[in-house]
Amino acid sequence: MVTTHNLGFPRIGARRELKRALEGYWQGKLSEAELSETGKALRERHWKTQQEAGLTYIPVGDFAWYDHMLNMTALLGAAPARFGFNSPALTLEQYFALARGTKAQGAMELTKWFDSNYHYLVPEFSADSEFQLGVDWLFREVEEAKSSGLKPNPVLIGPLTYLYLGKEKDPDFNRLDLLPKLLPVYREILSRLKAQGIEWVQVDEPVLALDLPAEWLAAFLPTYLELSTNAPSILLATYFASVARHAPMLKNLPVAGLHIDAVRAPEQVRVFLDSYPLEKILSIGAIDGRNIWKSDLDRALRILEPAYRELRERLWVGPSCSLLHVPIDLNLETALPPESKNWLAFAVQKLSEISVLAKCLAEGRSAVEEVLHAARQTQQQRRDSPFTHNQALRQKIAAFKTKGESGRPAFSKRQSAQKSRFKLPLFPTTTIGSFPQTAAIRKARADYKHGKISAEAYQGEMAREIRAAVAKQEAIGLDVLVHGEAERNDMVEYFGEQLQGFVITQNGWVQSYGSRCVKPPIIFGDVYRTKPMTVEWSKYAQSLTAKPMKGMLTGPVTILQWSFVRDDQPRSETAMQIALAIREEVCDLEAAGIGMIQIDEPALREGLPLRRAEWEDYLRWAVHAFQVAAGGVKDETQIHTHMCYSEFNAILPAIVALDADVITIETARSKLKLFEGLDKFPYPNEIGPGIYDIHSPRIPDVQEMVALLEKARAVIPADRLWVNPDCGLKTRGWEEVEIALTNMVEAAKIMRAG
Repeated sequence: MVTTHNLGFPRIGARRELKRALEGYWQGKLSEAELSETGKALRERHWKTQQEAGLTYIPVGDFAWYDHMLNMTALLGAAPARFGFNSPALTLEQYFALARGTKAQGAMELTKWFDSNYHYLVPEFSADSEFQLGVDWLFREVEEAKSSGLKPNPVLIGPLTYLYLGKEKDPDFNRLDLLPKLLPVYREILSRLKAQGIEWVQVDEPVLALDLPAEWLAAFLPTYLELSTNAPSILLATYFASVARHAPMLKNLPVAGLHIDAVRAPEQVRVFLDSYPLEKILSIGAIDGRNIWKSDLDRALRILEPAYRELRERLWVGPSCSLLHVPIDLNLETALPPESKNWLAFAVQKLSEISVLAKCLAEGRSAVEEVLHAARQTQQQRRDSPFTHNQALRQKIAAFKTKGESGRPAFSKRQSAQKSRFKLPLFPTTTIGSFPQTAAIRKARADYKHGKISAEAYQGEMAREIRAAVAKQEAIGLDVLVHGEAERNDMVEYFGEQLQGFVITQNGWVQSYGSRCVKPPIIFGDVYRTKPMTVEWSKYAQSLTAKPMKGMLTGPVTILQWSFVRDDQPRSETAMQIALAIREEVCDLEAAGIGMIQIDEPALREGLPLRRAEWEDYLRWAVHAFQVAAGGVKDETQIHTHMCYSEFNAILPAIVALDADVITIETARSKLKLFEGLDKFPYPNEIGPGIYDIHSPRIPDVQEMVALLEKARAVIPADRLWVNPDCGLKTRGWEEVEIALTNMVEAAKIMRAG
């Protein structure tokens, strides 16, 4: 028998049960006991699903009310001191206060989990940080799993990853110095798990995929020497990239096993097999935990079979990483085209693929020949599909591949033309694009989707919402308006529904953070546009006001990153296809009289490869894709872009190379951290630092916004500064939005007067 396991399972529920329960609890409609019962039911259901798939070990501790890094903060009793909690054992209310903020304190900072679209809450450290055992949720879940007859495999974020992914305010303080304080708590956790009868603990150290400084790498051996005593067997898990360069160190670590990602980095398997220690197990992640395509089982077996011959019972088989990043169950999809549906595998189906591979290794290929034959047919169908071989499209975009610049005149020339056209005041105010998706909007969309109202009635409802949004903005006094995106379900899915080469799922939900879920469209073929997608609504909105109305588009890299992308051609090729489609839309908007066009690229940073040596190639084609999308307009047409919730300082040259006339960017939660980089590498065009954190219900007052703008003005000249929220306002309510935007407009007036 070959041991199988899973690194983590999606926690939101196949029908987003956790999302609804969380939001009900936050709104006071659900008690804490009812919320807890929902969580318990989801855990039990997910454990049973994995047990029925035949997994040997099942992860426990991968469930989180909001975020797994926040769970680790709660387990370690490491809530930021600024919240003033008296006990390390947080209440659920306090846990959510860290995630969502309070009237007195802003929420913990959100940023992207490596190169995924998942957001984690960043731990906060200082020289005075202390750690002690906090909540006991993990230990209770272990008992729940054991009572269900499972072999639980608890999952922990490793101590070095936890520290490395955190932040400190004092630049002279090194958070690695906290390791001696942190490790005793980890030892206490491991000792307690051992006392509960746990055989194996999965300790995730994905930072090994990054370019770690030498001092951090040197800390691994003493760290795991300390953790391996009086502890269950430790499976140290890496994923998202190759860790082959660390193979000598990892092989010698005092842990019982290693997990490596053979999907992102199949070449590293041979490196680890060479002289692999006889006493260790090696877990090979052979099934893709980040994408939704059926596995090429023959390719996986070409990796696993030699490993099994060498390791035998010391080989474990699992997914490349946690299945958190994929939807739960393909069986819930009843409307997908049969051909494209046959190409897909969600989390439940990936568990079956793991079991098939294990059976094949243990019993030989003949034991699963029918499954292997079906998998080969699927791969051949994808290769032969006419949807993936549009030669006319390839010829159409060939000319753009050789252009290395935007093709637009210098910004100073464009800025002069735009100032003459728009005549905006200093510190012009605007928003990022979306306004609250009200109950009326959601009802109208659902009614239209289910055939309860006609297309004309639906369009009438959307027009009414757009009129209301425009009227509210004019009453508040904003300088540049947006139509509010009432007609859009999601900033990527909306375009996926209208572009060729995409399919849209019904229940393909994936957690982004907390209760926020997204439903990534699936790019299964060549992408192209057949008709305008946004022009009519933008024209209508502009007809309602004399003020400038931004046309709102999602950029090519973000559409790519926030979709499940075909894996049979380079991502750069797909990005160029999308860029050409967006370029056509930009030109049609301009022709329709829309003078400002925003092409959002919040995902530019998250697409970076994890190692800096690979950044240059990615940034080259990613920047070029944006330039192609934006480069076909006149000087007086103002191109905006927006970015949010990532560390951008490292790629400021690439952001400058985008050459957008105006960039709006998240800075409120991080207190304008980005501007530390702008001090050294000035941004030459216009910029709007976010001064209102829209992911928290907390509403900042006027003086708090003025303080952020004063800080920004110290780095950016006043004639190049815009005033805006961090991000779109889709998830907020109108009552708080109107108060916050009124405060924002007042802050801009104070800046103009000063």
